[in-house]
Amino acid sequence: MEGARLQVMRALAGLCGVVAVFAGGCANEQEKKGHELYAHYCSHCHGESGRQNEGFNWSSMPDPKPKDLSNKSEMGTFKDQDIFNTVSRVMLDTSEEGGDEIGDDDFAVPTMPTFKYTLSEDEIWAIVGYVRTLHGMKLEFKVEERKAQLAEGLNAAQAKFEQAKQAYEAAEKKASEEAEKKSEALKKDVEVDESSYAGEQAAMAQAKKELDAAQVALNNFSMRPGKGVSIPRPDLTVAPAKSAAPLVELGKRLYENKYGCNGCHSINGEGGKVGPALDRAGFRLNGTWIYRWVKNPQAMNYETRMPALGLSDADAKAVTMYLGTLRAPKAEPPPTDKPAS
Repeated sequence: MEGARLQVMRALAGLCGVVAVFAGGCANEQEKKGHELYAHYCSHCHGESGRQNEGFNWSSMPDPKPKDLSNKSEMGTFKDQDIFNTVSRVMLDTSEEGGDEIGDDDFAVPTMPTFKYTLSEDEIWAIVGYVRTLHGMKLEFKVEERKAQLAEGLNAAQAKFEQAKQAYEAAEKKASEEAEKKSEALKKDVEVDESSYAGEQAAMAQAKKELDAAQVALNNFSMRPGKGVSIPRPDLTVAPAKSAAPLVELGKRLYENKYGCNGCHSINGEGGKVGPALDRAGFRLNGTWIYRWVKNPQAMNYETRMPALGLSDADAKAVTMYLGTLRAPKAEPPPTDKPAS
C-alpha cells in the first residue's frame, strides 16, 4: 500500500502547479519538448514547419505523401485525439489479399510509422501539441488532468486490491479454523475446503490484474514502453521440409504494406532516404541483428530515428528473412578520365 501511495505522490508531484500553468511555464515546457521530439522523429518527412516537400525525405517517399500540417482548413477538422491516435496506433497490413480488415475510421498509411511502442504517452501528447502550433491552433486535451486521473486510478486499484486481499485472507483463515475443529471432533485429519473461499480468491486475482493494468498505464504515461527491454536471440531456422520462399514473400509484403519500411529505406534506388539503402542488407547485416533491430531499435541505439513498430515475433522473422535475400552487387565506381600519357 505504501509503495502505491509513493508512486501516486511522485506522479502528482510531477504535475505543473496552478501558478506555473497561468504563467505559461508548463505549456512552454511541453511545447519545447514537443518541438524537440518533432524535429527528431517527424521533420525529415513533414518538414520543419509542416509544409509539403519541405522535409528532405518528402520527395523520395511513395504516395500518399505526408499531409501538410500547416494547412489549418484540413488539420482543423481533426480532434486532438484523432492526431494522437494516428501517431500512436497499431500498424495494419494494407495488402489487398491477406491483409487486415481496414475500417472507415482506421488510419492505414504504412509509410507513416507509429510511435506507440517508442514514446511515452506524455511525449506523444507533446508532439500533438506542437503539431497544433504548425497550423495556428492550441492543444485542448488536458494532459496534466490525464496524468492525475491515472495516478488516482492507481490509488483506487491499490485500495481495491488490499480490500480483496484482506477478504481472501479472512476467508482462508476461517476455512482453516473450521477444518481444524472438524479434525479435533473426528479425531482425524480433515482437509481445508478451498472451495469455500474460491470467490474471494478470484476477486483478489481480478483486483491484482486491475492493479497491474493501472500501474502499467501510469508508467506508460511518463516512461517509454521499450526502455530497458532486451530482445532475445531468435530462432531463424526454417524446417527442412519447408521452403523459405513463402516466408520471404510474406516479409516483402509486410515490409511494404504493413510497416512501410520503404518510406525511409530504399531498394534499387526507390524509397526513402532517412535510413540506409537496403540493397545489400543480405551481405551487410547479420540475421540475428536484423531481427533484434526491427523488434526494438531503441534497445540497440537509443537515439535512432527509427521507431519500434510493434512487430510480432513471426513478422520480425519474415521481414528478417526477406532482408536477408537482398544481395545486390556492389555499385561500380564512376569512371575517371585518365590523362593522356
